[in-house]
Amino acid sequence: SRPAFRTAAYLSHIPLRTSPAAMSAFVPAPLTAPRTGLRAASYATPLPTTLRAPSRPAAATMMAAADASSVPDMAKRNTLNLILAGAVGAPALAVLGGYAFFFVPPGAKGGSGGLVARDALGDAVIKAKWLETHKAADRSLVQGLKGDATYLVVTDDGTDLEFYGVNAVCTHLGCVVPWNKAANKFMCPCHGSQYDKAGKVVRGPAPLSLALAVREENSAGEVVLKPWVEEDFRTGTAPWWKP
Repeated sequence: SRPAFRTAAYLSHIPLRTSPAAMSAFVPAPLTAPRTGLRAASYATPLPTTLRAPSRPAAATMMAAADASSVPDMAKRNTLNLILAGAVGAPALAVLGGYAFFFVPPGAKGGSGGLVARDALGDAVIKAKWLETHKAADRSLVQGLKGDATYLVVTDDGTDLEFYGVNAVCTHLGCVVPWNKAANKFMCPCHGSQYDKAGKVVRGPAPLSLALAVREENSAGEVVLKPWVEEDFRTGTAPWWKP
């Protein structure tokens, strides 16, 4: 015979003879709707007393193992870091090297260790043209060795340039010393240092004479300045400046 349970809507009106402890192990099975008037289709089924955690799928376990094995070790990481550093560092060094090379003055054509002198416009100084516009005993500035301002000296008869150029940087605090034609001297307006017409110091506070450069010309007639490494003809001593 079937149990006397009806739908959930009517269970609360039916007195139960079974003890609550016994009933706690059972729950009603799915029942039909109360409108049909049909009885429950099945017996109540007991709930399991313990619950088990679902077992981990085998596929997930295999994927976790594969992920763990795909992690690179320290040696591989170091190799990848070196490759990345080389890929980024090489182009950066090339760019920086080209940028630094831009500031290196170009060498003179056909002159070993020399530099073509350039005027205020950046053009190469041609000796013949220079003498056309600069008269006897003239001293005018050009761009010389290491980019320093340097005086080209026209001979007293105006027919040639002297064999030397005079660096215009004051040996006191680095001012550019102007040529004073009236006094026939290089006179620094900053602190009063003075140099004779060849650049020899004659009054302080400058401690040393102005540096010299060798003046030559190349096959194109351009004025070339080279480092002065011989004895200073003004003082009879070795040059104090670095070639």
